[in-house]
Amino acid sequence: MHSLVVESLNTGVLLIDTDYRLVYYNHFMKSHPALKKADAVGKNLFELFPELPVKWMTRKLESVVMLDSPAFSAWEQRQFLFQMRHTRPITTNSEFMAQNIEMQPIKSPQGKGEIDHICIMVEDATDVCFYQQKLKLTLAELERSNRTDGLTQIANRRYWEERFNTAFLSAVRYHEELSLILFDLDKFKLVNDEYGHQAGDKVLIESAVLIQSMLRQHDVFGRYGGEEFAILLPHTGSKGAYELAERIRQAFESQVIQYKSHEIKATLSIGVVSYHAGVRNYDDMLTRADMALYQSKRSGRNKTTIYEAG
Repeated sequence: MHSLVVESLNTGVLLIDTDYRLVYYNHFMKSHPALKKADAVGKNLFELFPELPVKWMTRKLESVVMLDSPAFSAWEQRQFLFQMRHTRPITTNSEFMAQNIEMQPIKSPQGKGEIDHICIMVEDATDVCFYQQKLKLTLAELERSNRTDGLTQIANRRYWEERFNTAFLSAVRYHEELSLILFDLDKFKLVNDEYGHQAGDKVLIESAVLIQSMLRQHDVFGRYGGEEFAILLPHTGSKGAYELAERIRQAFESQVIQYKSHEIKATLSIGVVSYHAGVRNYDDMLTRADMALYQSKRSGRNKTTIYEAG
């Protein structure tokens, strides 16, 4: 009766002796290619299953015998030990079964009180693995969407300000260079009025793509408001920030955006400010960039202005 129960389990069972020779395996384990042959019993565990991590598993099995205590392996640590195809009606990123493994010490009646066998139990954890991986991907996507502007796919204002605050505190503490470029599209309302809001959205999207392509990986580009954008430049002084702002302004001026039968051109007004000892906080730095931006507008637009105290 006991053997019938073990044979019908939906869990794999292997019994090995202390020399790691296979003594028994149940029906569940027959889905492993190595156990389809009739002469598997008596063979060494590591010869039968070459996919097993020999050093790691030997240490586990030794500890089971020496400590008279079970050992475990979860799919989160190693997705599987025995390379078996899963049979779940789901699509995963692996064709193999995720497994939780338990190794139990066994004292047979012939062992005179000594551990003479080890029972290895293999639980199919594919469903749990699949749904936890999906949850992890969903949470990662949720986190990404929480910090991304839905239209332009660059940083939204909240996330950009968080990064700005962090960068500002770092610049103060470690005396690092830090610059800020603030800009908006000149007379953007006219684009919306003349071509419609869908055209305006396309201008914003393609503008973001163009400017993002001109930045370094650690620069932080965000949409600050409707047609207003900001670029945070860590480890960059005023000279470098101004040169970049001018390259952006000129590239933007040359860009032609196709919308239906229309060719749309636009320009930018830009303000640039760099951190120095007189700046009290990141809000103060933002205010100064805004002042420089409006100086560019007052000077006729399509210009770059560096903030100068004054």
